[in-house]
Amino acid sequence: MKSGERTDIRQVAKQKFTDYLTAHKCRKTPERFAVLDVIYSDSRHFDTDMLFETLQKDGFPVSRATLYNTLQLLLDCRLIVKHHFEEHRAFYERAGGAFHLHLVCTGCHSVTEYQDAELQRAILNKKIKKFKAAHYVLNVSGLCTECARQLKKNNKKK
Repeated sequence: MKSGERTDIRQVAKQKFTDYLTAHKCRKTPERFAVLDVIYSDSRHFDTDMLFETLQKDGFPVSRATLYNTLQLLLDCRLIVKHHFEEHRAFYERAGGAFHLHLVCTGCHSVTEYQDAELQRAILNKKIKKFKAAHYVLNVSGLCTECARQLKKNNKKK
C-alpha cells in the first residue's frame, strides 16, 4: 500500500468515526481517535492485548475500559470486524480490506491471510435463495508448515 493510500483510508475512517460519534452523541476523545489511528496504521489482525501494548508503547496510555468501549463503537459503526479464531479469544481487523481467507493454525494459533481470486469469484457469484449476502468470512483451520513439521518430528520419536 502506498503512503498516500494509507493516509486516505485513515482520513476516511476518522471522518466516518467522527460522524458516528456525533450522530450518537458520544464524546470525541483523543483516546478514541488514538485507538482508531493505531488500528488503521496496520492492516494485520490484532487482539485487545496486542492493541493495548501498542498504544502503551506509542505513548497513548488508555485504560482497558476505554479500549473495550472504543472497540465496541468501532464495531457498531463498521470500521472493524471481529473474528473468533480461537475458542475464547477475539481478533479484529479493519473493515473494508481486500477479500481474503483466514488460514488458522491449530498448533501455534497463527492467522495468515490468503487471497484466492477463483474462490472469491465463486463466493461472489453464489446465489442464495431468499438471501442477499453483504459480507462473508472464510476460515480454514489446519497446521502451518512449522507445526506440521514439528508434529511429524514428534511422531517419529515415539
